[in-house]
Parts: sequence; C-alpha cells; structure tokens
Amino acid sequence: MKKILLVVVGLAFSCNSSQKTVDSQNTISKNPVDPIPYAQTITQDELKEHLYVYASDEFEGRETGKPGQKKAVQYLKNEYEKLDIPAAKANGDYFQNVPLEIAHVPNGDITINGTTFKLGEDVLTFSSAIGDYNGIVYAGFGVEEGDYSDYGGLDVKGKLVLIKAGEPINTDGTYTLSGTTEKSVWSNMSEAMGKKTTIAADKGAKGILYFDPQNFSRYKGYFEFMKNNKGGKMSLKEEVSNNFVILLNEKPAASLLKDVKSSNTPKNLASNIKLNITSGNESVNSENVVALLKGTEKPNEYVVVSSHLDHIGVTADGQINNGADDDGSGSVALLEIAEAFKKAAENGHGPKRSIVFLHVTGEEKGLLGSRYYTDYDPILPLSQTVANLNIDMIGRIDPKREGNRNYIYLIGSDKLSKELHNLSEEINEKYANIELDYKYNDENDPNRFYYRSDHYNFAKNNIPIIFYFNGTHADYHRPGDTPDKINYDLLENRTRLVFHTAWEVANRENKIMVDKASK
Repeated sequence: MKKILLVVVGLAFSCNSSQKTVDSQNTISKNPVDPIPYAQTITQDELKEHLYVYASDEFEGRETGKPGQKKAVQYLKNEYEKLDIPAAKANGDYFQNVPLEIAHVPNGDITINGTTFKLGEDVLTFSSAIGDYNGIVYAGFGVEEGDYSDYGGLDVKGKLVLIKAGEPINTDGTYTLSGTTEKSVWSNMSEAMGKKTTIAADKGAKGILYFDPQNFSRYKGYFEFMKNNKGGKMSLKEEVSNNFVILLNEKPAASLLKDVKSSNTPKNLASNIKLNITSGNESVNSENVVALLKGTEKPNEYVVVSSHLDHIGVTADGQINNGADDDGSGSVALLEIAEAFKKAAENGHGPKRSIVFLHVTGEEKGLLGSRYYTDYDPILPLSQTVANLNIDMIGRIDPKREGNRNYIYLIGSDKLSKELHNLSEEINEKYANIELDYKYNDENDPNRFYYRSDHYNFAKNNIPIIFYFNGTHADYHRPGDTPDKINYDLLENRTRLVFHTAWEVANRENKIMVDKASK
C-alpha cells in the first residue's frame, strides 16, 4: 500500500464500522451454476506455495523498475501462461510498459541580456528549459481573482512571463483583494506560487520566471538537498509538464526589470533570454501485467480484479522488504482467483463478462501503474468496465482491531453504487460469512485509505469499486513483512470472498449501476 496520503476532496458518504445495510430485496442473480466448487480450488497450500516464492529474498523487495520487480512480472506472466489465460493486449504481450521518471535536479544556465546566471546560484528550476526568447511579458503579481487581473491587455501565449511574489496593496496600506490589512492566500508562499503559475500556464505561457527574494534561499536549500541526494520523486513521464518555472534571485530579476520590486504595472519587456537547462531526470522502465479471460455472453464488458505487484525494495543497510502482505498477498490471491475462473471456463461455465486480471506496478510510488492504465492507456475501454475489485493486504490481522479474527475491512463499496455494496454483503452472507468491517470507509478516517490504493484511479472515473484490506501492522513497510507471518486460513477465506463477488458481478444479467458521481 502506498504510504504517502493523497490530498483529494472526499466523497460524501460513509458507513459505520461493521454496520450492515442490505436492502430487503436481494440483488444476487439466480445463476444456475454453483460457484462453490471453483471457489474451493483456492486453497491455503497453493496460496502459500506462490507467496513463499513471490515474497522471497530472490525478488529483492520488488521495487519499481529494479531487478526484483522484473523477476516478479516474469513470475506472474509464467503463471498465466501455465493457466492458459491469454494476455489482455491484442499482440499477446502480458506486459503493459509504464514509462516512469525519477526527478533529479537539471543542469545548465540561463543568459539574460548577455549576462549568464548559473543554475543553482541566482536561478533555480527543477525541470528542463531550452530555447531563445525575445520579449518577456511582465505580469506584476500574476494575480487574477474576481474583477481583478494582472493580465488585462496582455498576450502571454507561447511567451515567458515574469511574475513576482506577493499581492497588490492599496495606497492606504490595505490589500486590494481583501480590502483590509489582512493578507490573502496570494501572499502564502506554499499556495500562491502554484496558483499563479497555473493561471499563467492556462493562458498559454511557455514558462514562468518567478521572483521571490524573501523565500529564494528556502528554494535553494531544497535544490541543494535534491542535488546531494540520489533519490527523487518518481512520476509518470506523461505527467511531466511542458511548462517550466524558473525561480529568480534579485540579480537576474533586476536585469529584466530594474525596478521590479516597486513596479506593479504589467507590461511587455524588450529583453532577450537564452535558456540552456537540460533535464537530469532518470528514466525508469516498469510494467503492469494484464491477463484476460473473455466473457461468453458479454465479452465487451469487463470486471477488473487488481492488486499491486511492487513493494519498497531493499533498505539502505541491505535488509530486504519482502512485502508478503503488502501486496504479495493480493498478488497471489489474484493468481488463485484466475485459476478458479479458468477451471470454471474449462467446464463450460466461463463468466458472461470478461475478467481482467490486472497486476499494477508503481503503487508504492504514487499509484502510478494504475493511473497509467486508467488515464493514459486503458487496454480495455473504461466505458465498458463495470467494476474494479482491488486487493491490497489481505493476509494479516490488524493488531489494533478487537473481535473476530475472521474479518476484512471493506472500503469504497458504497461510494458510487449502492447496488454493489448490497451485492457484496449478500455474497458474503451466502458464501463466506466473514465479518465485514467498514471502519476505514468513514469519510472522517484520518488514514484516508480510500485514496491510497489502486482502486481510486478507477473510482475517479466513475467505476464502482471495492477495496479489500486487512489493515496495517508492526511489519508494514518493514523487513518483517515475511511469508511466515501470513494467516493462510484467512488469506484463503478472503480470496474466496473476492472470487464469489467477482463471479456474481461478471455473471449477473445487468451490469452494476452507478448511482453516485465521483467527486
């Protein structure tokens, strides 16, 4: 599971812990085929056999883009080939390449009106910036709110825009936007830069020159930290912006506009800038693994069952984070679910809808593999994807939880579809009898788990989801998360529950209805 919380707007619905909300009318279809014999092929022994390989030291913690992750995806591919479940891609390739980058500080300099400024001294940026620009647009504070705009009469499309920190002040000392002596968000360092650069970019600016002498030293400290540390943030290459922001100290800012501190009047500047800053980012190649069992009656409708294949790798002192629970448990559960569906198909009981078995990479780096699948290259159309059942950590027991050990936390089942939520509870009551705990489904949950695993990238696209989760424990993201600590009887029960739910979603006459919009 991804450790860093995502900052997003919550969805306006919640369930209390362990509270059942099944309507009196059943939502389970009257399917003549009994799924129990196929669910029973999901066994503790096979789950354990898979996991002792998948979470072994040989796989080196399965860190995204590292050799251990390559071993993991090859293992998954081999298992689908053994099951004779084909790749989802039309060309037969099980691997969906996910292009990634690790951010490092760039190299180079900029020349303003003949004077060269070296990157890291009087100018800072964290992305590449190449090109010659004649004529710069000065947009003052770069503020636009209500009736006030620093962009009146300015054309910034395809140009560089010079903006300074702060906000407009009236002659009586009050702030123009608030009309009082109180500063607004436009004076807040952490928020104002983002707001101002977004406005400029939305107006077509190619790049932003940002003058903030008061906080330049803080930005420089971060630049030097990144320069001296090899590790940077990993992101999708597709999400690297074509726009750039260059932070200026007083010398380069004054070479563009001598009275930049006192002048608040937007204008065009007759200046020449030559940018010679090349990216220092490191490319990383990683893969999702995607297999597909075609439906017999509705092959163009898809039920996606997912887990993340990566973990956090090796510690600085050489200890391996095996990730048996996070998310080795979900990875091997997915293989067993695939085997159960395949055996049903071999007996003439294949699912009506197609089942997509999706193992995603980069979850620990920010849900990157699932975001690539949903936002950039959905192998199967999202418009025809009826649900996502996501498995992330289902092999252990939350030590903070009291009560029945035979439980599972369910998150998100009611966020977009009451029908899916009710179906889930009915399936559990009929087949699994596991205590369904909705503790972390509460919108007020400070952990924000709903936004921290791969289902969220489906949910934000209005695809109903269920997230299956056992909670964290002392070995979460630590070398102690090893296969010997997995509760294999619970892993079997929970995996069977996911299988039964997927079976019902895939075989019911009508697809799951969405009755709430993602926010």
